[in-house]
Amino acid sequence: MFEAIRNNKRIAQAILAIIIVPFAAFGLDAYFGSGQGGKAVASVGGAPIYQSEFDRVLRAQPNTTALGSPSFRQAVLDQLITERMLSLYGRDARLTVDSAQLREEIAREPGFQEDGQFSPARYREELAKRGVPPAAFEASLAQRMRIQQLEGAVGEAVVVAKDSARRLLAAQLEERVAREMRFPVGPRLAGIGIDDEAIRKYYDDNPARFERPERVKAEYLVLDETALAAGIEVDEAEIQRTYDADIAAGGWKQPEERRARHILIGIEPGAGDAEVQKAQAQADEIAALLRKTPARFAELARQRSQDPGTKENGGDLGHFTRGQMVPEFEEAVFTQEKDGIGNPVRTSFGLHIIQVTDIHPEGTRPLSEVREEIAARLRADAAARRFDELAGKFADVVFEQFESLEPAAREFDLKIGHTDWIERGARGIGEFQSEALMAELFSESATSQRHNTRAIEIGANVLAAARVSEHEAARRLPLEDVRAQIEAQLRRDEARRQVREAGEAALAALDKGETVAGGKWSEPRTLQRGVPSLPPLAAQAIFAAQPAKLPARVGVELPDDAYVIYQIDAIKHPEFTDDDPRLANMAEQYGRMLAQYDLEAFLAALRTRYKVETNLPSPEKAE
Repeated sequence: MFEAIRNNKRIAQAILAIIIVPFAAFGLDAYFGSGQGGKAVASVGGAPIYQSEFDRVLRAQPNTTALGSPSFRQAVLDQLITERMLSLYGRDARLTVDSAQLREEIAREPGFQEDGQFSPARYREELAKRGVPPAAFEASLAQRMRIQQLEGAVGEAVVVAKDSARRLLAAQLEERVAREMRFPVGPRLAGIGIDDEAIRKYYDDNPARFERPERVKAEYLVLDETALAAGIEVDEAEIQRTYDADIAAGGWKQPEERRARHILIGIEPGAGDAEVQKAQAQADEIAALLRKTPARFAELARQRSQDPGTKENGGDLGHFTRGQMVPEFEEAVFTQEKDGIGNPVRTSFGLHIIQVTDIHPEGTRPLSEVREEIAARLRADAAARRFDELAGKFADVVFEQFESLEPAAREFDLKIGHTDWIERGARGIGEFQSEALMAELFSESATSQRHNTRAIEIGANVLAAARVSEHEAARRLPLEDVRAQIEAQLRRDEARRQVREAGEAALAALDKGETVAGGKWSEPRTLQRGVPSLPPLAAQAIFAAQPAKLPARVGVELPDDAYVIYQIDAIKHPEFTDDDPRLANMAEQYGRMLAQYDLEAFLAALRTRYKVETNLPSPEKAE
C-alpha cells in the first residue's frame, strides 16, 4: 500500500496541495515540536496535536463565521491529522534536504529578491512582516522540500489502457434520438377528493411531520472590530508622521508609468514567411503614414487595427507600469520617446505600431494621494488595539450581569438587536452564523432561566452574546392548522399513483404494437450522455437501455410530477481516431479519478500505520 505513493505522481501532487500552505504558515515546529503546552486534541503515531496548534490553524481558515461549527472544526482537525501522517511518512522514507538545496530554494523566491538577485536584507524584512522567525521558516521550507522529493521518486502507476479510455469517450459522446410521451399529474388533481378519515389517518401516522421545533426570540449584542474602526478619528499629525516613517523606510514608491496606444497587425501562430512579410509590409506602411501625420493615429487604429479590445477607442491602452505587458511590447514602450512613432514591434500577437502618449516618471506618491490609505490603516490598527482591550471586559460584563444585556449595551455603547422566531437547528442570528452561539441560545440556562449566553467568537475579531426573550417548546401542530397541507399532499399522491398506472399501461400497450388513446409524442430530440439536457433519472434510464432492436421504450416517474415514456428511435455511435485530443483528455480525467481513489486508500493505510486518536472538545469547552 505504501509503495502506491512512489508509483503515482498525481498522488504526490495531491499530497503537496494538502500540506504546503499549512507548513508555510505555521512551520515545522507546529508538527514535531514538543514544547507546546495545553491539552492534546489528537495524536498521530504517539505525537500529540495540541489545542494551541489546532486553534492557530482554525483561526487561519478563511471561513471565520463557521469557527464554532462542530463539523467545520472536525474538518480542520482531520486536515491537521492528514498533514501529520504525511510528515511522518516523509520522515520514515528518509527524505532529506541539504543546506545547499535549501539556500537555492530560498534564493529563487521572488519576494526575497531585488533586481532579480537574492537580497538577505529583503529576506529578513519579508519574514519580519510575516511574523515568522528565519529558523522556523527554513524548517518549514525544508519539510516542504522533503515532501516534494516524493514527486521525484514516483512514476506513473496509474496507467489508463487505451481501450478503457476509448470506451469511456464513446459512451460520453454517444447520441440517442428520443421522443417522449408525458402523463402529467396536474390535470388530475382537481378531480380527486380526499375524505376526513384519510386526512386524520395521515396525521396520526406521521406525527413527526407536523411537529414544530422548539423556538426562541432573542436579543443580542455584537462587538465588532470593523464597527469600532468606523468610529475612530485619526489625527492629521499622526497621518503625517506615519507617511514620513513610510517614506524613510522606502515606502510609497511610484514606479515609472506610461500611457500608450497601438495598432495591431495580427500574425497567426505558425504563419509562413509569406504571411509574415505581408503583415510586415502593412505595419511599415502604417508607421510611415503616422510619422508624417501623427494626428491620424486614432483614425487609423479604428480602420486598420486588428485588436478588437482597443481599436474603437483609437488603440488606447491607458497607463501601465513595467511587468504588465508582454516583454517585447513593454521594452518598446519604455524606451520610446513621447509622441514618437517607433518601428513596428513583433510579439506573439503580431506586429504593433506604438505611440507613447504620456509619461509619469518614477517618484514618490504624494501624501494627498495616499492619505486615505494611511488613515484606514491607522483606524484599523487602533480598532484592533481597542478590540483587544474591550473583548475581555465585554465577556465579563455579559457573564456577570447575566440577567440582561442592557449593562453591556450601555458600557460599550452598543445597540441591542432583536430577532423574530428562531427554530432549533438554525445556523445563526441574522447575518451572523455560529452553531456555538445557537447551542448556547437553546441551552437550559438560556431558555428556562433566561440567562445571557457567554460572549462567543462568531468571526474574526467579532464577539456576540445573546439572551432569550421568548421561548416555545417543541409541539405538535393541531390537525386544523395542517389540514390543507395534508389534503394537498394526499391529492398529489393519488394523482401520481393514477398517472403511474396510466403510464405503465400505455408502455405495455406500445410494446405490443398498440396505439395509446390520447397519447402524444413530442418532436425527436438528440441526446448526448456527456451533455445533460434531461432530468438525471430520465437520462439514466435512456442511456442505460441496451435495446436489441429499435425503437425501444423506457418509462420513468419524474420528480416534477409526471410519468414519461421515452422512445429511443436511433443510436449514433461516435467515430474518432487514436490521435483525437479528446481521447487523451478522457484518459487524463480517468487517470485523475483512479489516482484519487489510490490517494484515499493510501491515507486510510496511513491511519492504520500511524495510530490516530482524537479528543476534540466541543466549541464551548474549547473556548
